[in-house]
Amino acid sequence: MKKYFLTGLAVFLPLAVTIAVLNFLVNLLTKPFIGFVSSIVCKIPFLNQSSFFLSQSHIIDYSSKIFILITLFFFMIFLGIVTRWYIITQLLALGDKILHRIPVINSVYKTTQDIMKTLLSSDKKSFNQVVMVPFPHSNTYVIGLVARDAPEMCSEKVNQELVSVLIPTTPNPTTGFLLMYPKKDIILIEMKPEDAIKYVVSCGVIAPPSLPPSPPLHPIT
Repeated sequence: MKKYFLTGLAVFLPLAVTIAVLNFLVNLLTKPFIGFVSSIVCKIPFLNQSSFFLSQSHIIDYSSKIFILITLFFFMIFLGIVTRWYIITQLLALGDKILHRIPVINSVYKTTQDIMKTLLSSDKKSFNQVVMVPFPHSNTYVIGLVARDAPEMCSEKVNQELVSVLIPTTPNPTTGFLLMYPKKDIILIEMKPEDAIKYVVSCGVIAPPSLPPSPPLHPIT
């Protein structure tokens, strides 16, 4: 019975985590528009009724989210096209300057802009190096991903170079801890980031494959 349960868990857990992440993203994208779109969808006759296993409210909610996602998809394509036009580019640059000068709004806008530029930049090496670090105390270790060097002001306060390391939680790696470690406390390991995430998501069940000897790991600079 235990063997069958673990086999079923190994099949179900990745599916459950995938559904949870997709559900989070869908709700994040559709929440700002769901009220307005639902008020329109509920006026469509063939959608404003219940079915064998879905209530009327469920049909309206799901239909609204699908409509919003499709609209956002085509809007992103349209936005990508128009931003290549010179005049539109200049207007966007002007709007960007205005948003950077508005109190309160400029903080949120600039922070979000910096995060997206960093994550989408192809020349960044963030989260490509897997490491072992002591956590939550010196006698135990966890898998982490190197983000980058810690802010200089933090390193100066302790008079040693610190490195920012993301510690993903299990079984949901979309949350975690951002910790700063001295370089001497970081152990570089030969593991691909995707293998590290599999190890975390599976609660340690899926061990990374053994790797053949390879060139030295990238030094943390």
